[in-house]
Amino acid sequence: MSNLKRFGISLESGLLEKFDRLISEKGYANRSEAIRDLIRDALVQHEWENDSEETIGTITIIYDHHASQITNNKTAKEHRHFHQIISTMHVHLDHENCLEVSAVRGSAMDVKHIADEIIGMKGVKHGKLVTTTTGKNIK
Repeated sequence: MSNLKRFGISLESGLLEKFDRLISEKGYANRSEAIRDLIRDALVQHEWENDSEETIGTITIIYDHHASQITNNKTAKEHRHFHQIISTMHVHLDHENCLEVSAVRGSAMDVKHIADEIIGMKGVKHGKLVTTTTGKNIK
């Protein structure tokens, strides 16, 4: 841990009290751990602003599998993007609804495009792209 650097920050007391409550609720051991996570999150968000940066994320959808042609349309889209969609988990929630979570990798622009394409399909009740990082640029 010799590469750790210390620095100080100044905050209004009310803001610090709210931050301390938040980190306590989330189970952080100390402020340093919480601040490290905030910094990493900002760096990940910055990666996604560069459309050519290699990124990774998940596309989560809830859909009615009885909806007209959704299964065939979804499969066709997945096959068209087989280089970027690296894994999919399918869960039957009930007689009508399914959950799918797909791990997606590629440029930020490509991943966003694929997510929009899948989430925008007729029959999808809800969808969300969760963005993260490959970890290469974060220590």
